[in-house]
Amino acid sequence: MKKILLLTALTLCLSLSAFSQKYGYIDSEYILGNIPEYKEAQRELDRFAANWQKDIERLFASIDSMYKSYQVEAITLPENLRIKREEDIIKAEQDAKELQKKRFGRDGDLFKKREELVKPIQDRVFNAIEAYAKDRGFAFVFDTAGSMTIVYADSKFDLNDEIMKRLGIVVKD
Repeated sequence: MKKILLLTALTLCLSLSAFSQKYGYIDSEYILGNIPEYKEAQRELDRFAANWQKDIERLFASIDSMYKSYQVEAITLPENLRIKREEDIIKAEQDAKELQKKRFGRDGDLFKKREELVKPIQDRVFNAIEAYAKDRGFAFVFDTAGSMTIVYADSKFDLNDEIMKRLGIVVKD
């Protein structure tokens, strides 16, 4: 009997402490979208990506041209020249795919550029959220911009404006 009473009291205390925790949420896309440096970093990343994509498209167009030329001339070429041209086309395709991987692949140039330009801004936002949460005693701060689904959120727990104030960002409505 004493064990049941003790277990019930312990459960009640733990559940009451869980209810006393403060929760809040932010929308990281909204916050980042209101930071001018983030917008500029995104534009710069878009410029790099567009230029690199154009270079790669030019390479593939050149390879396509090489292949079409080869198809027209293949019948009249001697065996050794035909093999050489095929090898050149295959090598050019491999080089183009390698460049594409280098620019856009995992840990590629675009990823590194994003780390260089965007990560410091994201870290600044994270540090502001962390400091605000600690100062105000929040146990959890959720991000509604991610894949996590929040079915309902009371606006009194919306921390976006407070975080933006900490970052020195003024939103113009």
